[in-house]
Amino acid sequence: MSTMLQIIVYPIITILAYLVGSLSAAIITCKVMGLPDPRTTGSNNPGATNVMRIGGKKAAAITLVGDLLKGLIPVVIVKLIFPTESLLIALTALAAFLGHLFPVFFQFKGGKGVATALGCIIGLNLWVALCAFGTWLVVFALSRISSLSALTAAIIAPIYLWLFNASISVVIAVVIMDILLIIRHKANIQRILKGEEKKLTSKK
Repeated sequence: MSTMLQIIVYPIITILAYLVGSLSAAIITCKVMGLPDPRTTGSNNPGATNVMRIGGKKAAAITLVGDLLKGLIPVVIVKLIFPTESLLIALTALAAFLGHLFPVFFQFKGGKGVATALGCIIGLNLWVALCAFGTWLVVFALSRISSLSALTAAIIAPIYLWLFNASISVVIAVVIMDILLIIRHKANIQRILKGEEKKLTSKK
């Protein structure tokens, strides 16, 4: 892609990816299903885990899929159209993720980004996503703590990317996601260290 085309295309696609990421599946799902706003109930986090606490497995599953798809779809589309533009692909993934964390449609107050990050990684490299999800499953099976599982999978994801020969742009994008995930989970980390983090339960 020529430099001039990059100057035009990169910002447009990045902004579009951010707007897609700004669509909060948790808030929309709860509103449609007549549930309390997840930003004001439970952990006050608009994510699948909190939606499960306040609305059960069905609402949580819809939220999880929605948040995952808004990370996956932009990355897949860009990869199909610009398969050799690794920087653009990485920026698209990062923009969608940032949209979830700081959604322009919801006063820039978004979720913690786990599902959207997973969606981005699936689009970037399916094998890496499977390895990361496998890590999440193992840790969750042992601990029943969603935040600990997510953080463990996030921290190890760049290693999986390196093993699968991902481009440096993609690795850097995922490292930035990881740093933001850790920051977003600061309170969870403190509770984990104190042994106070709640294990996941759901309404029947």
